[in-house]
Amino acid sequence: MKKTRYADVEAFLTKDGSIIRELMHPAVHGNANQSFAEAIVAPGRGTQLHKHVRSEEIYHVSAGEGRMALGQETIVIRPGDTICIPPGTPHRVENTGQGELRILCCCSPPYSDDDTELLG
Repeated sequence: MKKTRYADVEAFLTKDGSIIRELMHPAVHGNANQSFAEAIVAPGRGTQLHKHVRSEEIYHVSAGEGRMALGQETIVIRPGDTICIPPGTPHRVENTGQGELRILCCCSPPYSDDDTELLG
């Protein structure tokens, strides 16, 4: 079993435009079937519309507020909200608040740029 410390995980920019910290990923930590990360979207910013061919994602909003395009719907997201994003579903988030929008993201199979298709 591998333990990570938030302060030790370097952030990077993903293909969809969010700042990500991979808190647990098989390529680095040795877990088998999923990845777990924190996404940060700055005020007034958003991610690009995209979908994942294979991965199911679960988002949990831990701070901030925003809007999420999820398939044909647009929903308001706030701390405490948890959203399931099935494979193949177009989605994006936009920070509509004054502070950072922080989202914990679980992906199964694990996140991969190769599984991310930008749509617009």
